[in-house]
Amino acid sequence: MRSSVENMDIGDFHVERIAEGESVELPRYVVDELVAQGMAESSEAPFENEILGALSREKMMGPLQLSGLPADFYVKMRRKLGALSAAVSEGKSRREDLERFRAVCYDLVGIRLSKLLSLSSSSAPALSLAEKLTPEESAFFAISQSLSKEWKTGLLGGGK
Repeated sequence: MRSSVENMDIGDFHVERIAEGESVELPRYVVDELVAQGMAESSEAPFENEILGALSREKMMGPLQLSGLPADFYVKMRRKLGALSAAVSEGKSRREDLERFRAVCYDLVGIRLSKLLSLSSSSAPALSLAEKLTPEESAFFAISQSLSKEWKTGLLGGGK
């Protein structure tokens, strides 16, 4: 914290007391508001590092293997894309930086989408994947697995 805070309500979150220099865990929207008011600094590691690491891991793994991603990965990715886009609009960032970050996002999403599609039509048990998937990926996997089974049944007449 850059300055002390006492009895402050931010949205539905109440801050009792935080001393200057203290580090605390707060909901993202509270941190964003305190940073915007110049009262705090965010200590979150740059998301660029996280997404580049995830892309690197995906490229190293086999075609039917997925690395784990945190549940909030795509939420953070969308937030970073929005922030970069706003920074470009305000002249605070270069369009090339936004396009480079967007390309990394597309690469990662494309690789994971391809793997999820392959896995959804394979006999891989969904339980072994569950811990590696984000909520968005879990929903996509369930739908694509169901469609794949339905299509195979229609073509092959009820077999696997």
